[in-house]
Amino acid sequence: MSKSIISTAVAGVLLAIGSQAAMAAPDWSKVPKRDIQVFHPGVTPIEWITKKSDHSGTAGLRKGESCVGCHEEKGGLNFNMKRLADAKELEPKGAPKTLNFPVGVQAAYDAANLYIRLSFKAPAGGADKGDKDNDVKATLLFGDAKVPQGAQVGCWQTCHADARTMPGADDKKTKYTKEGAYELVQWASKGNKVSDGSITTERKMSGGSTGAKVEGGKSGDTYTLTFTRKNPGEGKTVPFGFAIHADHASGRFHHVSMGYALGIGADGDIKVTKQ
Repeated sequence: MSKSIISTAVAGVLLAIGSQAAMAAPDWSKVPKRDIQVFHPGVTPIEWITKKSDHSGTAGLRKGESCVGCHEEKGGLNFNMKRLADAKELEPKGAPKTLNFPVGVQAAYDAANLYIRLSFKAPAGGADKGDKDNDVKATLLFGDAKVPQGAQVGCWQTCHADARTMPGADDKKTKYTKEGAYELVQWASKGNKVSDGSITTERKMSGGSTGAKVEGGKSGDTYTLTFTRKNPGEGKTVPFGFAIHADHASGRFHHVSMGYALGIGADGDIKVTKQ
């Protein structure tokens, strides 16, 4: 065998090894876990949180403060949960029995990919069972810098008063942003379906560019899901949030996180571990 053939073969093996290393799953035992509370938001679109008479935090938002900075205290939330459950004020259809619950979040990256691992117990007692096919759905959103206040409020910039499932809204109107874009990745329990989409002037559940895949599922009473997507780039801080649709919930009857900053080799609310 000639030296050139041997060299080519060796190079191919090394390339394959390198590719496998880049795609290898993270060692989660070496990745810190942060418990983030998700909560049922009720009828509180972006128009609600930016209206002073409805939301006392409006002044803080105008000063550049974030929802997390105001509402997260010692790993919990300082919301008035009774107000969220009040059918007369913030949830006319009725709120789920569990208004908030913790989700364990771990984040890691390598040269090729960003990995997000969620672990949680999905509560029963939902007030809406509009999704007959899926017991649980988990959705991640990654915003770009063009979304107004995106780094402050997270996915709230996609939720408007005229979007479907909001009171009196057009059932065909999806979530949207007036500027900028969100990358959307969703896992649905039926058939372990993965959607790679986006939210711009409308929500699309396909045609995304993250190359997403999701592994995992339910073991006992706990869901553990590992989302893998293309690395947005080392040194970047990416606005990030997620939602859990539990107990066949649809539309606004999910539990959502506030907006967090993912630090990929950079500062952030959640510092992503390099592996």
